[in-house]
Amino acid sequence: MHPTEPRPHEEPLPEGFHMTELGPLPKEWRVVRLGEAASLERGLSWSKSDECAEGIGVVRIPDVLDCGKINPSPQVHLSKKIGEKKLLKKDDILLVGSSGAVKNVGRAAILEVEPTYPLTFASFTVRLRTRPDIMVQQFLFYLIQSQWIDFSVFSKRAADGKYNLQLKQLQSAKIPLPPLAEQRAIAQILRTVQQAQAATDKVIDALHRLKQSLMRHLFTYGAVPVDQASQVSLQETELGAIPAHWQVVRLREVAEFENKPNKRRDMSPLIPFVPMSLVPRDSVYISRWEMRRPEEIKSGIVVREGDYLLPKITPCLENGKQGIIKGIPNGWGYATTEVIPIRPHSRLLAEFLAFFLGQTHIRQELASKMEGTTGRQRLSKAVVQQLMLPLPPLDEQQVIAQILQAVDAKIAAEQAYRAALDALFRTLLNQLMTGQIRVAEAMHASGADHD
Repeated sequence: MHPTEPRPHEEPLPEGFHMTELGPLPKEWRVVRLGEAASLERGLSWSKSDECAEGIGVVRIPDVLDCGKINPSPQVHLSKKIGEKKLLKKDDILLVGSSGAVKNVGRAAILEVEPTYPLTFASFTVRLRTRPDIMVQQFLFYLIQSQWIDFSVFSKRAADGKYNLQLKQLQSAKIPLPPLAEQRAIAQILRTVQQAQAATDKVIDALHRLKQSLMRHLFTYGAVPVDQASQVSLQETELGAIPAHWQVVRLREVAEFENKPNKRRDMSPLIPFVPMSLVPRDSVYISRWEMRRPEEIKSGIVVREGDYLLPKITPCLENGKQGIIKGIPNGWGYATTEVIPIRPHSRLLAEFLAFFLGQTHIRQELASKMEGTTGRQRLSKAVVQQLMLPLPPLDEQQVIAQILQAVDAKIAAEQAYRAALDALFRTLLNQLMTGQIRVAEAMHASGADHD
């Protein structure tokens, strides 16, 4: 049998592919060791006496950001002399070389800008630089995020419990190597998707800021345009200025806090249960729950359709978790005991309450009144019952809630688009780095060839 012919029961190779140590790859690609295509170098150590207010900046592990970028303005600076070889330049890649969690070892970031002053890198980071005649630096940045490099394989746990990157083993890792032109094209496609991700992040951030600004306006002046705010007659209250025709009430005056156990529990084969993990952040409604058998619910608090759930533990209270029960089967269920269910009276719209309590300064005020030891602090029901809130007429509450829900809908749409970009990036990364799709196809998929 000719060596290039497929063996019995083996799948034939795709057209234009050849079999390699890594499996089928395009014929133009070859397999090399990482150390043949790039240099890997650990950073430097220093003593406290070497630190100064200004000098050579040191990029440390906290400066290797989760977003894949290197912070170009680190906090630590050194006065000692450092050789040219230890200075960073644009497109240098840094890896986290040591961490208490193995998943963080190998986290990569790239220096996107030319430093405006000298920068070096710390001993627990590792710099990667390619040989320009073999590999494109941007291509390497994406390659090490792909399936070809599993950093956990190249990590070893030390006596102190931390996992350290083993450079010699990493240098021997086998990687696919397309021609330089194809490397550049692959990197450009993936960079295009990441630029779209970054742009979407900015839109989402701007929408969150808009929402906070809108809430400050709406809870001060009501549902009037900004340019008409000066025409609103205001009154000074414990909450500050609010429209003159609004009331100020304590939450216990317009809401119930007692939910009695449901007698139908034993008659229901499955009961909805809302754990803290399904209480959303910066949202209005809770529409997801687990269906549990009665005997599986060891503890819980009764919740009903329309109840607003407020977390009482840290950090869930501070980070914006909340929601109104919506669409729960049979109209009732159980939730974690770490929430306070609030059932608004007819004078208070649940959505209005959710947006009012969703404000950052309100959460901070409530968090400041938590009781208990550090790490186990909880918000008492009594504190929430005493909370002061503005009470507009019901129709105004409805308008205010609708305005803010429209912003939430826009945020949700952008977040869905961001999730789609994440999925696209992962798919393209895998398929481009294995040659499953080639550059022309990928450029079309990512929109890189669109006007």
